[in-house]
Amino acid sequence: MINAKFFKSGDLYTGFCVEGHSGSAESGQDIICAFVSSACYMAANTITEVIKLSATAEQSDGYLSLSIKESPISAQDILCGLVLHLTELQKDYPKNIKVIISEV
Repeated sequence: MINAKFFKSGDLYTGFCVEGHSGSAESGQDIICAFVSSACYMAANTITEVIKLSATAEQSDGYLSLSIKESPISAQDILCGLVLHLTELQKDYPKNIKVIISEV
């Protein structure tokens, strides 16, 4: 199962951590993993490379985390969009992905 954990401080998202594999198909053939990976990397790259926010990112097989140090509206919009996207995927694939919002 993919666990997508989003961190909030009050009303502001401060980052996310996505880990695991959906298990719906073999590696390289798993469309759920592809959906999630693509969305998460797009969000992380937009925050760090397009908006140029200071952030800490870690990546390994089946793992991506991003922690932002500042929270402008643009970053919040991107993270809210990612939460919405993954929550919709969770509705379609409840056995494969779980979205958690955690207060920090």
